[in-house]
Amino acid sequence: MARQSIFEASLDYFLAPIGEFLQDDDVTEIMVNGHQEIYVEKKGKLYETDAAFLSEDALQTAVHNIAQYVGREIDRERPIMDARLPDGSRVHAVIPPSARGGTYLTIRKFKRDIFGLEDYLRLGSLSEAAAEFLDICTKLKKNVLISGGTGTGKTTLLNAISTCIPAEERLVVIEDSSELKLGQPHSLYLEAQQRDSSGRGELTIRQLFKASLRMRPDRIIVGEVRSGEALDMVQSMISGHAGSMTTVHANSAHDALIRLETLSLMSDVQLPVYVARAQVASAIHLVVQITRFSEDGSRRITRITEVTVLDSDEQYTFHDLFENQMTGRDADGNLKMSLEMTGKKPSFSKEVVGHGLGHLVKTSADLWG
Repeated sequence: MARQSIFEASLDYFLAPIGEFLQDDDVTEIMVNGHQEIYVEKKGKLYETDAAFLSEDALQTAVHNIAQYVGREIDRERPIMDARLPDGSRVHAVIPPSARGGTYLTIRKFKRDIFGLEDYLRLGSLSEAAAEFLDICTKLKKNVLISGGTGTGKTTLLNAISTCIPAEERLVVIEDSSELKLGQPHSLYLEAQQRDSSGRGELTIRQLFKASLRMRPDRIIVGEVRSGEALDMVQSMISGHAGSMTTVHANSAHDALIRLETLSLMSDVQLPVYVARAQVASAIHLVVQITRFSEDGSRRITRITEVTVLDSDEQYTFHDLFENQMTGRDADGNLKMSLEMTGKKPSFSKEVVGHGLGHLVKTSADLWG
């Protein structure tokens, strides 16, 4: 029996208490708060379940089984682990004494099918004009930053926008724990590695990013920027790797750029704040904001914003090109809203003709002229 088949069989055994949720396509996240308390997120809402592991030992054994397969270690000295299941689902575990209520295990489930912009259209999270605009901007190689809170679906949206990248391009994908699944045939995936018990073997996002620059990428896609690698990414965007994409935890376009600026300053390169800010403003063309609404559990793209120049006070300036408009509730109580054009044009509106992409313009003509 192949190693992966053995691992899958052992997982079926050790994770049996949550097996039904792993198989349920409507469940997007499983949260184990100690062996007797399990919650799931289903269609954007949290529900407490009656499921439970037999004991704390049974739960820890399941965590160690996952760690063994992915070649990572979790113990009292290294009580936190990020890993993934064979289907690509993301796993985060914390064990005692750092986890005071018992072992915490969180599983973000992997979508088996590649989500495209047409799926966001179908779900009402994008208008036809907004989807067309994002498609054209991707082909124009605009650098895109996807911003949102925890659990809003930033990675899924990043994957969807990436489907607009031409198939002939060479893509390098860098992630802390692999989640992205691109449809382009020429895609290379790099994954960070934790150090072993002897302190060896660590590979950080930043190290992988530097390595990727020597791999002749047409575009670099970073699952999420969390530290000093933000500076490397920003500088690569400025210096020739246009069309790059990444995500960041933030609740607005302004906060997203401040976050990226702060992360850039965490690198080992000593930069004045105004230099880091100027580089971020030059590197990022669009911020796509995604929000989860607790009222009905829906995830919606709420703004598409162009980043323009710094003003005379060295502050970021923006143009909202699309803005979410609330129109009420449907018969089931779900929020009704639409992403509409604000009437402003992007500063690069004439590029669509200059790059021979005028034939793609159908529903977003008011933005290009």
